[in-house]
Amino acid sequence: MSFRRVLLVVLDSLGVGELPDAHLYGDQGSNTLHNLAEFVGGVDLPNLGRLGLGNIIEVEGVKATETPLGSFGKMNERAAGKDTTTGHWEMTGLVLPEAFPTYPDGFPAEIVDEFTSAIGRGMLGNYAASGTEIIKVLGEEHMNTGKPIVYTSADSVFQIAAHEEVIPIEDLYEMCRTARNILTGEHAVGRVIARPFIGSPGSFERTTRRHDFSLQPIGPTALDLLTRNGITVTGVGKISDIFDGRGVSASHPTTGNDNGMETVTRLLSEVNEGLIFVNFVDFDMLYGHRNDPSGYAEALEAIDVWLPSVLEGLGDDDIMMVTADHGCDPTTKSTDHSREHVPLLVYGKNLKPVDLGVRPTFSDLGMTIIEALCGSDALPLASSELAGDSFLSEVL
Repeated sequence: MSFRRVLLVVLDSLGVGELPDAHLYGDQGSNTLHNLAEFVGGVDLPNLGRLGLGNIIEVEGVKATETPLGSFGKMNERAAGKDTTTGHWEMTGLVLPEAFPTYPDGFPAEIVDEFTSAIGRGMLGNYAASGTEIIKVLGEEHMNTGKPIVYTSADSVFQIAAHEEVIPIEDLYEMCRTARNILTGEHAVGRVIARPFIGSPGSFERTTRRHDFSLQPIGPTALDLLTRNGITVTGVGKISDIFDGRGVSASHPTTGNDNGMETVTRLLSEVNEGLIFVNFVDFDMLYGHRNDPSGYAEALEAIDVWLPSVLEGLGDDDIMMVTADHGCDPTTKSTDHSREHVPLLVYGKNLKPVDLGVRPTFSDLGMTIIEALCGSDALPLASSELAGDSFLSEVL
């Protein structure tokens, strides 16, 4: 049996409990959803609850139900790492053989020298930092000197912050492209990220014109296979950035969760087939990294309020899947991502609700999407190129 559409919703960073190897990452005790719900005294998520969210783990305010509308489970990340690129690539069948390089002590001199020579000016920073904090510290000097602020984090990222009135946005993007071309081989970071901001010293504010410059996927993904078979892949939010545009038929960048919800609602009435793949980045960017459990909870509740309209927009031959790409527990001291399981909710009017258990890899998701949209005949070839096993037969 094949389906007309799959809607894949990524609630960026909504982890559901530490992985067995979390201690290797310093993430013992991390459980983004459970901990933030407990911190705020319970979350009001009746629609996600009906789909089976409370059946995955204990969530204060969300009861387990004996008659969920959807199938539920959680997924293990097989690849090393806990970043956006690694997570999204794995859910499309590409499991990284080794983690992307990270630079907790800043980038080496050869990278700095090549970058500053290429852009024709010096740079500030070059250390691991919170993006909002580093512009507080270096923003005024940046405005006085015109030097971009370069920083990283626990993730494999080379981030460039610049005031939009000092370095125009297109010039900032060009600096990022320059860095992307330099950061190859042993220094091939997962993402180069443009971080524009505005305002004056003491009141700087990052803008929505962030842009990610990712590596090309190092192998085939489910998106490649789908588009090779004539299946449309529609990316919403930063999906196209994560895959460097490869395997994405149409891209709809967004300014945040609200705009993402509006975009998905519109696309459900306009896009009649294929995969609609959306990332809701605010959970991670605005609340996880800033240790704001209250804001995180409110954003989840907004998604929950929106969810019934999504379900109404699904036809008999559509499937919706809800998951995450990693954790980012806002209740711990760390402001970085956390190594966690991710949730898995699967709903379709012609699917039965089952307990999907703990999937051994995010890639089971991608293989299931391939079978749903291309049919079971596509699985042998897909299995020769991609990781994962389809669970479609379990929910039919």
